[in-house]
Amino acid sequence: QVQLVESGGGLVQPGGSLRLSCAASGFTLDYYAIGWFRQAPGKEREGVSCISSSDGKTYYADSVKGRFTISRDNAKNTVYLQMNSLKPEDTAVYYCATRAGILATMTQYDYDYWGQGTQVTVSS
Repeated sequence: QVQLVESGGGLVQPGGSLRLSCAASGFTLDYYAIGWFRQAPGKEREGVSCISSSDGKTYYADSVKGRFTISRDNAKNTVYLQMNSLKPEDTAVYYCATRAGILATMTQYDYDYWGQGTQVTVSS
């Protein structure tokens, strides 16, 4: 069955970096768009970044542009989110999700399958 497993979260100081991984199984990432979302306590889940399957086009939330980079390794069936210059406001549970379509979107309701999430805490 379709499964997504996130890893790479943890505690990091402001200004630090983390790389999240989203390993897919049960399907081939080549034909699926992937999104990264996050949810902080008491807040709505929001789109962070996404990547289309057809042309690898990427999208970023304004709050992370220039700091986060999404990439995919189809050979490993894995998508990554490199997060640099982390800020306390980046603290959240981060989820990856996939949708059976070529184009990626930043809307959570467009996605069909979700991982369990990984906690990212940015604090000194």
